[in-house]
Amino acid sequence: MPTKDEFGTIAPADNAFNIVQDTNLPVPTKGIYIGGTGSLQVQMVSGATVTFAGLAAGIVHPLRIIQVISAGTTATGLIGLT
Repeated sequence: MPTKDEFGTIAPADNAFNIVQDTNLPVPTKGIYIGGTGSLQVQMVSGATVTFAGLAAGIVHPLRIIQVISAGTTATGLIGLT
């Protein structure tokens, strides 16, 4: 369930952490900031494994993930937002 603020709206991220590929994230993300353009292979909260190709740098991508998989990831500078 998404976190809601005092007004009942979905709250934006209030914490961030560097993502280490091939390790389980400490918590599911609300989004991922990508510092360098590339592909991102992830395990979603649902358990599905998906590869997103050609993701732009300098953007927060609204993905709920639990792991970044290095085998299909070329994007760099990954920061998880929670």
